[in-house]
Amino acid sequence: MKIAILGNQARAMGNFWTPLIRLLKASGHETLCCLPHPAPDDAPWEEALTALGARLIHYPLDRKGLNPARDLQTLLGLRAVLRAARPDVLFAFTIKPVIYGAFAAHLAGIPAKSRRHVMIPGLGYMFEADTPLKRLLRQIARILYRLALARVRTVFFQNPEDQTLFADLGITPPSVSVRLCRGTGVDLARFAPRPLPAGDPVFLYVGRLLEAKGLRELAAAARLLKRRLPAARLRLLGPEERGPGAVPLAEVLAWQQEGILEYLGSARDVRPHLAEASVVVLPSWREGLPTALLEAMAVGRPLIAANVPGCREVVLDGRNGLLVPPRNPEALAEAMQTILQDPARLQEMAAAGRNLVRTAFNAETVALDLMRHMDLERNLP
Repeated sequence: MKIAILGNQARAMGNFWTPLIRLLKASGHETLCCLPHPAPDDAPWEEALTALGARLIHYPLDRKGLNPARDLQTLLGLRAVLRAARPDVLFAFTIKPVIYGAFAAHLAGIPAKSRRHVMIPGLGYMFEADTPLKRLLRQIARILYRLALARVRTVFFQNPEDQTLFADLGITPPSVSVRLCRGTGVDLARFAPRPLPAGDPVFLYVGRLLEAKGLRELAAAARLLKRRLPAARLRLLGPEERGPGAVPLAEVLAWQQEGILEYLGSARDVRPHLAEASVVVLPSWREGLPTALLEAMAVGRPLIAANVPGCREVVLDGRNGLLVPPRNPEALAEAMQTILQDPARLQEMAAAGRNLVRTAFNAETVALDLMRHMDLERNLP
């Protein structure tokens, strides 16, 4: 079959779906990676996808914008792409590819509804309804999601609370098959365990520069921690973001100038940075199932995360890390201090995390499960 995987970023496609693309090829399927027109820094990711045997197709997408005219261009562009490519199966993830991909597939007449599948990897900016703009965007998203999901066969959620919220809001139509999946999993061969580093403790955040990732709370916690443990270091690793919900790069650089953290910029390979970290921290307001934490567990790193949907599916409090109340810098700083007090316990958390990710979040197992639900695994060798 010809499988179209529709995403919003080459980086995300390469990071998250490489195991699935490999398995699709091993099954004899042709994979089309439908991506936005590339930016200059997309080249290495697109080259890696091509090396996997995928064919790249581009469409217009304003990933973070709220301009209806540009979103109409996305819908029409996707309709043209799907009409030309004529895939047998569509698999879309993230909000705009899910919504406009479902509409475009319906308008193009391909593939049939029974061959359309989508994943909700997280609820995003507009579901943090704490401002009038976000509340308005949430209502618009609710309507669009409802209309789009009526045109697909399967909706995959990454945690049960997102699934319940969609049901409570009346977004998921009764006709749709709803499935829980283990995120995108982790390539355990690529993310091999590494010993905890010696020397001064290093906390690492891996993710985009977004307010909903708890970056401002993390900066405030780092300020408190610096007074208590001057030797402790906090590093931020992730690409700059623009649009609603972004933390401006100037603000991050001001924190660095203040001396409370180090900004590492963006990296194609996070493994060297994970190897240098003592603990990985994610004070996000809400997640689908955070790949950054799964990769950290695979390398053997204890975790600190907010006690919110998505994170609490990964962090077992006291076993492989610590959960803290969301949006609480004081509690976060206290956890960062506490987790360092018992080196033997830190080693136990590292081992427990590696074991959990090995048994529950293996990327190949996750990909096989997705293929099974999409009726694509029959030709696997």
